[in-house]
Amino acid sequence: MPRSLLTPLAAFCAALAWSGAWITGKLAVTSAPPLEISTVRFVIAAGVLAAIAVVTRTRVRGGDLRPVVLAGIFGYFGYNALVFVGLTMAPAADGALIVPTLIPVLTALIASFVGERLTATKLAGFALASIGAALVIAAGQTGNEISGRRLVGDILMLGGAMCWAVYTVLGTIALRDRSPLAVVTIAAPIGAVLLFPLGFLEKGYADVGTWGTDVWLNVLYLALAVSVASFILFYWIVRRVGAGVAAMSSYFVPILTLAMAVVFLGDRPEPLQLVGGVVILAGVRLATLRLARDDQPIPEGAA
Repeated sequence: MPRSLLTPLAAFCAALAWSGAWITGKLAVTSAPPLEISTVRFVIAAGVLAAIAVVTRTRVRGGDLRPVVLAGIFGYFGYNALVFVGLTMAPAADGALIVPTLIPVLTALIASFVGERLTATKLAGFALASIGAALVIAAGQTGNEISGRRLVGDILMLGGAMCWAVYTVLGTIALRDRSPLAVVTIAAPIGAVLLFPLGFLEKGYADVGTWGTDVWLNVLYLALAVSVASFILFYWIVRRVGAGVAAMSSYFVPILTLAMAVVFLGDRPEPLQLVGGVVILAGVRLATLRLARDDQPIPEGAA
């Protein structure tokens, strides 16, 4: 496969997992406390990642641990605590449309302060994809008055977007002397440890044994498909093209979430939403079009 197409394909796969996470996450928090779900999710993910690291003989020690620890704090603890609590107050569609739209912009701004180059092609891609995301969001509004509770949920999700942007930029530093698998293997248990005490503020994990099969299936999806597979894939993209372009993976999420809503919930998209989806795809393609010339290529096998 041409290298110019490999990155957008990887971004699409990561976004596909994240889109499913909005649906499964919303279903999970309707039946179980959000912070308990987040904690159990990362405990499972940390165990699976550790096993994969052992089997693949991945080196996880050595080097500066500070960016990895901070990545765990922002990307695992901060993002998930804010977003999952936000999901109890606002619809999943709010998060799936608002958060992915803000992440690339916030990431690009933060990355510019740590020396990542913003080329004209990347900026044009950001702008075009942002226009597409705005079309999707605008077309999805119902015109109903937003409640105070929903507004608080949306604000929490905005905070989650900021945490993910910081997590993405920290990845560019953490990946200098570690593989994507090594970074997430260290960061996941940090998130689990920090989230664990918050679960006692809900039901103290006394209810975990009573969770139904549907809750556990949702938690396993979040742990394996999202926290393990997509997080490794996402940091592979960060290592390959940088934080700014990698963050554009989230622009796929509104389209894919909309498609999942059609398939699983029977929703019918507005024509303007379909147009917005096409514009988003065009923007992502534009931003990654000149990667072979704008960015230093990663040697085969390095990631």
